[in-house]
Amino acid sequence: MLSRLLPEYGFGDRPVSVLVKDAFIESIGETLPKALACDRVIDCKGNLLIPAFYNAHCHVAMTLFRGYGEDLPLKEWLETRIYPAEDRLNYERVLLGSKLGIAEMIRGGVVSFTDMYMFEDAVAEAVLETGVKANLSRSIVSFDESVQPKDDYRLKESIDLYNRYHGAGEGRILVDFALHAEYTNHAACCKYVAEEAKKRGLRMQIHLSETRKEHEECKARYGKTPAEFFRDTGVFDLPTTAAHCVWVEDGDLDILRDKQVFVAHNPVSNLKLGSGVMPLQKFLDRGISVALGTDGTASNNRLDLLREMQTAALLGKGIFCDPASLPANRLLKLATENGALSQGRTDCGRMEIGKRADLVLIDLNALHNLPVYDPYASLAYSADRNDVLLTMADGRILYENGEYTSIDEERLKYEFQNAVAHYFD
Repeated sequence: MLSRLLPEYGFGDRPVSVLVKDAFIESIGETLPKALACDRVIDCKGNLLIPAFYNAHCHVAMTLFRGYGEDLPLKEWLETRIYPAEDRLNYERVLLGSKLGIAEMIRGGVVSFTDMYMFEDAVAEAVLETGVKANLSRSIVSFDESVQPKDDYRLKESIDLYNRYHGAGEGRILVDFALHAEYTNHAACCKYVAEEAKKRGLRMQIHLSETRKEHEECKARYGKTPAEFFRDTGVFDLPTTAAHCVWVEDGDLDILRDKQVFVAHNPVSNLKLGSGVMPLQKFLDRGISVALGTDGTASNNRLDLLREMQTAALLGKGIFCDPASLPANRLLKLATENGALSQGRTDCGRMEIGKRADLVLIDLNALHNLPVYDPYASLAYSADRNDVLLTMADGRILYENGEYTSIDEERLKYEFQNAVAHYFD
């Protein structure tokens, strides 16, 4: 690949050759190694080559519910629209919904996503078929304290998912455990699930303080915040990704920092559901690792990491009346390296020799990107997912110039539309 890189890689505006061998980046330099026989050389025409995006919080199969249940607050949205619709889910529907969501993400430069849902074996098969990566978890809820956690079918499904798919696809699939939230689980279950995850060396996924109501009701129940609840039940003793974190308090920030919790910031979903705005700059100032997520398309409508990055940038500036807040050159890391690290993928997320070749080529010649004085600013404020010219995961091109290599787009659209048309029959 002959392309342009970001300033951080030290080549300025000079064209750079990036050599990919198998799943890894083998060399980066102004010239290719001598006497090299390549299967293919791609002239990137001076466009921008960047690390691919990682979606740190998603419910990918909720493409089935895009546009269904709009303009409602979270509790009403869940109870009157989403939960009843989810009662009609099955393996085949989740498989199709996942394939569509994965295709959308590939088109926008996303090569890996962190998923919390049900019928996750269907999501796993979609991941294996399409060539992307994912951290998959079966969402666990526990309302009945008389049911022993070890007997809960959701935990059994989580363990089965781990036994069948952890490490599948040459490590493209990693299985996490997931507790949906504090308000959907009791303490004994959280402690038990954390112990089971620790036995297997797994990561955890949770929703945390997404709404003021959720946050305040936890304090009324236990005399502690949701962050304190998960700390005290041992959940934060594991590598954890906590989604949303809109209503956390100063003491909670200390917990998240000290326990090295990854926070998945979902600005568009939180805005659309009227949940509030996570004060991103406060998290970064405390040294908390923040990644970006889309949430599901039922609450966001798009699986678009560029839009999340741009929304996060503008929110911080507007709310705190500080145009210097969240400078453009800090944002990309949230959508790339931090997302990869939140999934435990330490060999991903950066363009370096020896790292996995997860790459995206961005069209800098689109009218809305010209001129390019600062490529970080182009990504943060003007680029669009339609500017993605190429998406590569583990050295495999999944999308290039309007064409998928692992997905029959027309067939997928036909099958998905048919499934949605008969969803409530």
